Amino acid sequence: MSDFTGAFIKNSINILEQINQSEIEAVADVLSRCRAVNGRLFFCGSGGGAGHSSHATADFRKLGGFEAYSITDNVSELTARTNDEGWDTSYSAWLEASKIRSGDCVFVFSVGGGSEAPPVSVNLVNAVRKAKSVGASAVGVVGRDGGFIRQAADASILIPTIDSSQVTPQVEGFQAVMWHLLVSHPKISIATAKWESLTPENK
Repeated sequence: MSDFTGAFIKNSINILEQINQSEIEAVADVLSRCRAVNGRLFFCGSGGGAGHSSHATADFRKLGGFEAYSITDNVSELTARTNDEGWDTSYSAWLEASKIRSGDCVFVFSVGGGSEAPPVSVNLVNAVRKAKSVGASAVGVVGRDGGFIRQAADASILIPTIDSSQVTPQVEGFQAVMWHLLVSHPKISIATAKWESLTPENK
């Protein structure tokens, strides 16, 4: 095993041991309340977070019974809004067109949590601001110090920084772990995934 591989795995173990489990439960509670009032669930992120959003949307619809959407899945609308109105408002404008309302929830995947000063992931900042302005809730899985999302969300999961040179791959990797945990959580899950539904006899 190379030194890098061993260090990466060791850091991953340390991250898992340090994640605050009460934060996971708090996010699960917000999501559960959203579904209980027939609220819609809007996933968003940029880069790797956009990929998570698409995958999570499928699982939360299929296994969690949510009316869920990924803001970035319609590339025609996304690029039109970015071209005509600007990147910073592309997500919030999408939410406005979707008539986001009280009871809905925005779920953000972000490595740094967004910031206005310096301006980083302002599209995510504005998406959360839009949600909160209409009484919708917001949750997220973030890294570093959590940024704007950590401050503004109703609940969030912070992925601890163990090695500052591995922040992005570790945070994005554990974002996938966290949302898979959530969609499998007894407070959220209403269906069994295919492989888990198969008995030993018919696998």
